[in-house]
Amino acid sequence: MTEPQARFFQLPDKYPAFIGGFGAGKTETLANCALRDALASSSALIALYEPTYDLVRLILAPRMEEKLSDLGIRYKYNKQENIIYTSAPNCGDFVLRTLENPARIIGYESYRAHVDELDTLKKQQAQAAWLKIIARNRQKPAGVEDPFNRVSVYSTPEGFQFVYDTWGRSPKPGYAMVQAATRSNPFLPDDYVQSLRESYPPALIDAYLEGRFTNLTSGSVYPDFCRKLNHSDDTLQDGEPVLIGMDFNRLHMAAVVYVLRDGRPVAVDEVTDGRDTPAMAELFLERYKRRGHAVQIFPDASGQNASSKNASESDLSILKKAGLTVRVNGTNPAIMDRVNAVNALILNGQGERRLKVNTNRCPQLTDAMEQQAYDKNGMPDKSSGVDHVLDAAGYPLAFLFPIVKPVIQTQSLRL
Repeated sequence: MTEPQARFFQLPDKYPAFIGGFGAGKTETLANCALRDALASSSALIALYEPTYDLVRLILAPRMEEKLSDLGIRYKYNKQENIIYTSAPNCGDFVLRTLENPARIIGYESYRAHVDELDTLKKQQAQAAWLKIIARNRQKPAGVEDPFNRVSVYSTPEGFQFVYDTWGRSPKPGYAMVQAATRSNPFLPDDYVQSLRESYPPALIDAYLEGRFTNLTSGSVYPDFCRKLNHSDDTLQDGEPVLIGMDFNRLHMAAVVYVLRDGRPVAVDEVTDGRDTPAMAELFLERYKRRGHAVQIFPDASGQNASSKNASESDLSILKKAGLTVRVNGTNPAIMDRVNAVNALILNGQGERRLKVNTNRCPQLTDAMEQQAYDKNGMPDKSSGVDHVLDAAGYPLAFLFPIVKPVIQTQSLRL
């Protein structure tokens, strides 16, 4: 094990937390600790939790199956029940559950529990899940003298959320924490940390590389944007393809027009306070397509619903009927994923500013980048009215330059 993993493995506390950056080995540590707990008794039930079922299916269950196979422990994974049954003497079973609906954490008692990425939940939901989990953690397995029920948490710090309140600020007796930086894991690819520094904005480096609690919400939404350092005099050239981000709001339609220079986005034009979708479609045709520019629209995914003008037709269908190419996923990315993608282009951990804005041609976007703050709920404030042009600006950037939390294969560490 790495030094932080081994330190966590030996903690005697009832509620330990392993807080680490990407690649610090949180899932590996969870699997090792869960197997240790299961080997206490053949009647022990170990509860394992992920935020979503997809994470159970794609990450947690395969890792546990790999560990059991490495140890030569026979098992059967019942996918319908989400339980891994083992048949080795002195090895218990594993129940796999999600945190999406804390009210469903019922119907079983666990000897030990392990909770992955608890901090990705909203604070109230995380607290509700935590209380349900510790309430269910009361099994006394046969053959275990003085059974010690324990619930362990493994998470990336997501600002000052539930994990910080519970383990970071003023932990109660029985609560202990080990923090692990990404660089503590020697099994990572040589260029792993460097690639993250190139992809992430500085505000996320402390959290996602160092495993530290840091403020991810208060203050400016785009704190590193500078109208001088992110400025470009570039303008649209004859016949150059354009990428247009679009936000739908009747009488407040917004669009931001990008070109790619050396693979990097430059905002060269904007449209604000447009009337409706048909008017915006005609504007794009007149200003760009009929003048020889290939046009791709990256709109708000909610435009698949009824349009802002005609309830029988969607905004996206209006754009497509006008002969415009539309690129959109089934749903919008999470708001903070879009914000982080934009911030990583404004300034990354290597000090590179890959997003440029012609501030003379895009004055509303420039002002909005400087002015938007977070509201009391930790989300980008919409009361000032600058959000429409920012939403439009963010859709193509999140689509073409998304921040993807890396999935890596590390060397299996045996108990």
